[in-house]
Amino acid sequence: MTREHGASVRADPRSVVTTGTFDGVHLGHQAIIRYLVARAAETGGVPTVVTFDPHPREILTGHAIPLLTSLDERADALEALGVERFVVLPFSRDLSLLEPEDYVADVLLGTVGMREIVIGYDHRFGRKARGDRALLERLGARLGFSVDVIPEQIEDDVTVSSTEIRRLLADEGDAERASHLLGRPYRISGTVVRGDARGRTIGYPTANLRPVDARKLVPALGVYAIRARLADGTEGGGMMNVGRRPTFETDGTRTLEAHLFEVDRDLYGQTLTVDLVARLREEQRFGGVDALVAQLGRDRAAAVAVLEQ
Repeated sequence: MTREHGASVRADPRSVVTTGTFDGVHLGHQAIIRYLVARAAETGGVPTVVTFDPHPREILTGHAIPLLTSLDERADALEALGVERFVVLPFSRDLSLLEPEDYVADVLLGTVGMREIVIGYDHRFGRKARGDRALLERLGARLGFSVDVIPEQIEDDVTVSSTEIRRLLADEGDAERASHLLGRPYRISGTVVRGDARGRTIGYPTANLRPVDARKLVPALGVYAIRARLADGTEGGGMMNVGRRPTFETDGTRTLEAHLFEVDRDLYGQTLTVDLVARLREEQRFGGVDALVAQLGRDRAAAVAVLEQ
């Protein structure tokens, strides 16, 4: 898959395009991508995803949007689905103010080289979100591209959306439900950084994880069963605390501390990838180290039980 960003984008008139943020590449996105790839195969086109960075809502609202996937994670997931071209357009206030007709003509046709577009049922674009399916179909008839529409994607009476998945993770810590809507476990990758090494002194050494992308969504505070992988291919189960360590600290700093059941070596500086399997409990403050250690033993047993299912 080619990965093009900003000035490196070159128009390819074979492009069968879909556009959007595609944060999470969830089940709804996957339905669009499968159709996109199939249409490109049928017509001899190039399945192309056009996405944006930063997240458009950051520019439009001025507020940071926690991301389910970094750009690299997004690209990897899309490539696995058969996408052959990944185009990242820098999102700016100027781009948001383009009239939809100009966006189609100048960006999708001129910059990307679109010959067909696949959209979701509620797709909107251009200044004040004025562009929609009907406008695309009128422009297509005039400018020579076709339009395909994918219906709403519903799982268990819930519309699949990145917003809903963010809510499940950030507000409820519901890793299982989020994984169901994503079609895979929620993943956090990062670098192992030095902590205070207190976990090792109580029999539960932890890897302190700093996410690769600072914009990555961190789930609700609590203890999670996880599956972990190191860059050298080592894999195994574990548990991770997302919290502020209230038993020992008072500064409120949030940390991600992973205890890996089958790894007992120095991991500082290494890349660690964690898949959330299930939330075991909320974060708690304990009266002392003995109470904490006893609970960690129960957490380990609970995590092992979940991972063996």
